[in-house]
Amino acid sequence: MSGDSRIDMTEGRIAPKLLSLSWPLVAGNLLQTLYNLADVFWVGRVGADAVAAVSLMFPTSWMFVSTAMGITAATIALVSQHVGAGEDREADRVVGQTVLLTLAVSVVLAVAGFAFRHPLLELIGAEGAVFTAALAYIEVIFLSLPLTFLFFAFRAALQGAGDTKTAMWLMVASAGLNVVLDPILIIGWGPIAGMGTRGAAIATLIARLFATAAGVYILLRGDWGVRLRPTDLRPDPERLRKLVDIGSPATLDGWARSFSAVVMAAFVARFGPTATAAYGIGVRLMSVSWTVSGAVGQATATGVGQNLGARTPDRAASVAWTAMAGTMGLLFAAAGLVVAFPAEAMRLFIDEQPVIDAGVTFLRIVAPSWAFFGGVMVIQGAFRGAGVTKAAMALSFLSRWIFRVPVALAVAFAWTVSLPVVGPVSGLAWGVEGLWWAYVVGAVASFAVAVAWFRLGTWREGVLDRGATPAAGDD
Repeated sequence: MSGDSRIDMTEGRIAPKLLSLSWPLVAGNLLQTLYNLADVFWVGRVGADAVAAVSLMFPTSWMFVSTAMGITAATIALVSQHVGAGEDREADRVVGQTVLLTLAVSVVLAVAGFAFRHPLLELIGAEGAVFTAALAYIEVIFLSLPLTFLFFAFRAALQGAGDTKTAMWLMVASAGLNVVLDPILIIGWGPIAGMGTRGAAIATLIARLFATAAGVYILLRGDWGVRLRPTDLRPDPERLRKLVDIGSPATLDGWARSFSAVVMAAFVARFGPTATAAYGIGVRLMSVSWTVSGAVGQATATGVGQNLGARTPDRAASVAWTAMAGTMGLLFAAAGLVVAFPAEAMRLFIDEQPVIDAGVTFLRIVAPSWAFFGGVMVIQGAFRGAGVTKAAMALSFLSRWIFRVPVALAVAFAWTVSLPVVGPVSGLAWGVEGLWWAYVVGAVASFAVAVAWFRLGTWREGVLDRGATPAAGDD
């Protein structure tokens, strides 16, 4: 192990250790955002077609990221539980199989994506100059997929062992390299001719190559808590099956979240450009809460996994409740500021008064629910750390496809249908505000379900192959 980077969540005060695990994850998430913003900023210097091309590729890119996150969610659960149980050699074997699986899946996706890149762009709706620019971008992005997946594997392996700082510093270096390369490759500099969207993709490829090469080197060294051993790269059907069984629900979870975001954006678009602009800014402000709660959820996964491995499920529950309380307290405070000064928050992004007015309404309705949504994300992290990724997936489906999208349809739009026995049923036609209330309903209702489900304690045995952990109360 190198330095003090590995955190043992099985002993000591919980809150300080959670903070130590969480803040590098928050920083890493923000740096991932910096990647995207740097690309869009410099591509914007090329023209609107180039920006449209990169923007069109975002949902596709997110599908790939969701797949990588799904596989590595299983890695975090298994590595953390083996580490907590003192079975470091077993954790190493999981790392080897994770690398093997991520390479296999990413190569298949890269080859298939490259082969079908033209029909894919036609399906998305790219035409003319946008098609050409998107093609130049996505061809390189497909080539970089194995690097992206390998970096996720590296980050998950260290996170499961209790080290979140090492991956963060690699992200710092990688994001910095990407920011430096973007203007050179997109716009051009000296003898280097600008390549537009292809230059943005190449900059990303080089930055990811650097981060992945450094990550693989660190794993091969084995000084950071887990080690990648070449002998562990031989296919192990049992471990591969477990990685797929635990990881596939997490992948579906990401896909469901991505698609629901597209559906809600389409609903908002029906109410015109002012509502759409206000929604876009409001979602940017909401993304801060997602960044924080998502990072704490990842740290919670590590803490729960380690304690289940150590056969201390009561402490695992305490990790989850502590993380949830701290996250919700922070988000309630942030929401209070936004509700108190909503116009000022909107003016950080735009000066158009109609958009500001619409955004004020959005923030006053939705911001108080941020804490509940954050609480759900933390509990989902606890489930993932336990390896119960189906529960985390179910909560995402409930939040978005049971409590949010149907409520949005019911309260925002004017419609009437005739049902047998019941007779005519109509939508409430609240307009765009109905969509904002759907977010609130989704957050609060899914939070209530998440807390009740977690308190059942069905997650307490973990996913290691051994005898059951004795049941006990979660309080």
